[in-house]
Amino acid sequence: MTNVPPTPSGLRGAVDLSSLVDRAQRPAQPGGVPADTQGAATAAPAAAQGGVPAAGPGPEGDLTVPSLVIDVTDQTFQDVLQLSSVVPVIVDIWAEWCGPCKQLSPILERLTAEYDGRVVLAKVDADTNPQLVQAFQAQSIPTVAAVIGGRPLGLFVGALPETQVRDVFEQVVAAAEQNGVTGRVTVDGATGEPQGEPEPEPLPPHHQAAYDAIERGDYAAAVQEYKTAIAQDPNDQMAVAGLAQVSLLDRLNGRTADELRSAAAAAPQDVEAQMAVADLDVSGGHVEDAFGRLLDLVPTVFGAEREALRVRLVEYFELIGVDDPRVVAARRRLASALY
Repeated sequence: MTNVPPTPSGLRGAVDLSSLVDRAQRPAQPGGVPADTQGAATAAPAAAQGGVPAAGPGPEGDLTVPSLVIDVTDQTFQDVLQLSSVVPVIVDIWAEWCGPCKQLSPILERLTAEYDGRVVLAKVDADTNPQLVQAFQAQSIPTVAAVIGGRPLGLFVGALPETQVRDVFEQVVAAAEQNGVTGRVTVDGATGEPQGEPEPEPLPPHHQAAYDAIERGDYAAAVQEYKTAIAQDPNDQMAVAGLAQVSLLDRLNGRTADELRSAAAAAPQDVEAQMAVADLDVSGGHVEDAFGRLLDLVPTVFGAEREALRVRLVEYFELIGVDDPRVVAARRRLASALY
């Protein structure tokens, strides 16, 4: 079993939301309500600031929210900190252009609905909320985290199969219970009757086949399905990103971090060993470390080894997003080394 991506028992853990908390604690603009030093229920409702309405008391002592899935921004994140004292909040950092995000988000929303008010999902658009991206150390997207009792936890990076995401939800709820966060929220205006979920938009056939293969852990089959989709439509960017991601999972499957790092340390000029550790770094969100490791090697090797490094770096570029500033810088450095 690979130890990637991390789960709540082995988190990065160094998430710092102090800048956002500090902002929430500063006095509000004229007409607002100042937040107290603990960011408790005296904070101004975000609705007054044009954001998501803050939770309010429900009919049985729990809280009501406008939806179990809320969009939050750098300015309205205080609502999440407040809400997380009642229920754990899953944070989905995504972007419109991100193919893996479009695979993961429906899973997160479906599981949130299944927990029936014991979990809330907060969605953060990475393109318009740089402070939250920085606070959660979202070096690539999708990045998924949680906030429990005002304290953030990094969960995983990349789109995972639903079975693995379900396991993460269970661990988050268990961690919340251990910390006394055991409340429930209700949706404002909900009748209590079961609500029919809208049918998700169907995936193209080869995308669905790839997704099904990932669900059963057959990464090699998923690779072939994405390759077929690309052969049929070379402009299918979701398939290109999906291929990059599942290829990474396939290469890491069955290998441990200790094994990979030991091999790389013993052979610093071994291209295969260094690419394997770069895979590990990318899967853990350490994108710049992965880029630097491979870009340092490019000028020192030639022929097939140099081409292998180029191909792997291009794959990372597709996975992370060609507009990402780190990708832009790495692409420029790669071009300089090659030409």
